[in-house]
Amino acid sequence: MKIERSSGILLHITSLPGGFGIGDLGPDSRWFVDALVEAKQKVWCFLPLGTTGRENSPYQSRSAFAGNPLLISPEELVKEGYLHARDLQGAPRSESAYVDFPRARQFKEEILRKAFRHFSEDKKFRHFEEANSGWLQRFADFMALREANRGKKWPAFDPRIKPKLEAIRYHKFVQYVFFRQWETLRTYCGERGILLMGDMPFYIEHDSADVWSHPEFFDLGRNGRPRTVGGVPPDYFARDGQLWGTPTYRWDRLEKVGYQWWLDRLRMAMTMTDVLRLDHFRGFEAYWSVPAGHSTARRGHWVKGPGAKFFQALRGKLGKLPFVAENLGIVTPEVEALRHKFGMPGMAVLQFGFDDNNTHRPSNYERELVAFTGTHDNDTTLGWWRGVRQAARNGRNRVARMKARSARSFLQIGDHEREPEWSFIQAVHASVAALAVVPMQDVLGLGSEARMNTPGRARGNWRWRLLKKQLREGHLKRLGDLTEATGRDGKTVN
Repeated sequence: MKIERSSGILLHITSLPGGFGIGDLGPDSRWFVDALVEAKQKVWCFLPLGTTGRENSPYQSRSAFAGNPLLISPEELVKEGYLHARDLQGAPRSESAYVDFPRARQFKEEILRKAFRHFSEDKKFRHFEEANSGWLQRFADFMALREANRGKKWPAFDPRIKPKLEAIRYHKFVQYVFFRQWETLRTYCGERGILLMGDMPFYIEHDSADVWSHPEFFDLGRNGRPRTVGGVPPDYFARDGQLWGTPTYRWDRLEKVGYQWWLDRLRMAMTMTDVLRLDHFRGFEAYWSVPAGHSTARRGHWVKGPGAKFFQALRGKLGKLPFVAENLGIVTPEVEALRHKFGMPGMAVLQFGFDDNNTHRPSNYERELVAFTGTHDNDTTLGWWRGVRQAARNGRNRVARMKARSARSFLQIGDHEREPEWSFIQAVHASVAALAVVPMQDVLGLGSEARMNTPGRARGNWRWRLLKKQLREGHLKRLGDLTEATGRDGKTVN
């Protein structure tokens, strides 16, 4: 995949401003697209869109295909005739800098149930049902069974309980509404030259429709529970590694059926986005397998993944692969060889760029690269800088002193140390990397209070939201001027 020189913003849908307790696919999503256009950006990067579980992580979904009901816009439901304006009374409308997931989930569930009462099947719905028959029925059955079993995980489902037809129909309706709203936003972006860069998780949640309906593709015991789970060993994100709790794949069985589940999953994602980031790309070459029941990821081991034959199968069925490889963490020459073999741009994160001879430093960038100041897993750049500077001042942290000295010298951060985040933004924009991406928090100059996720911490993540009053005309002009000056105001990403 060849990327034209351009730039974009990283902001998840849940982080959009507006009422109802959480960002969604309504009017404020189009407001943000207009802001991207004004700032001369070409790419909107966001996190996975799947249905989330108790910890609200977009990387742990109840389906590899279904959309998240929390992202459905109540205002669009009114516009579509499923609700009256009075139905939105009592909503959590006050704008907040943090998502209130419990309240938002309760409200969205209530108004979707109300909307469902006004729903009658028509040709458009039946077309949607037919076009998505490969996953929709199984997902709706699974969700209806979870409800009938009072939210128990699927290995504990009572086999005597059957799903209610009306519950199945409700979950199909919710997905119909989600994908209609997504297509409206996608069209709006396309008409304004904004490309969508999605994110594909490597694993799927154990308590999901996919593991329930295809247990043969996952490393499970006879009781349906995982035997091994995925994660990564200790690295710069987490000293105990990351233990995700998601079952690892039975790649041998997936290969026997031509990787059809993965093909279907990727084909659908490609219809929703223009570019797709493959999270945890190194897992396709080798993945970290941890025996289920361990409290950390330290006692795992590497297991060979499907490698080149997987991507050869994809290319044979899907043709062009518009993928960006998330090649962060412990990346071996074999991982990079796999990425290069199939022409996938990799990633660089400038916050990682201040060790000796580091590929994350702009002077070492290659052209086919997506350069970030930081990702959803990093602290904000201002928060990172403050942390490194404070550690360096303590006098005992040699690594922190080296990072602070290197960053200050390389990025020419002055003695007053004002706006270090803009030194980072300028560095990735001025670099040779084809695509420069900046989290919205860095554009706004926000500190650690605006961090999206802390790897290894189970709770309190994914909550930050943009307030409309934070994004001022001056931010858009400054970013637009820099984008133009660094030649990133082109028109296409191919």
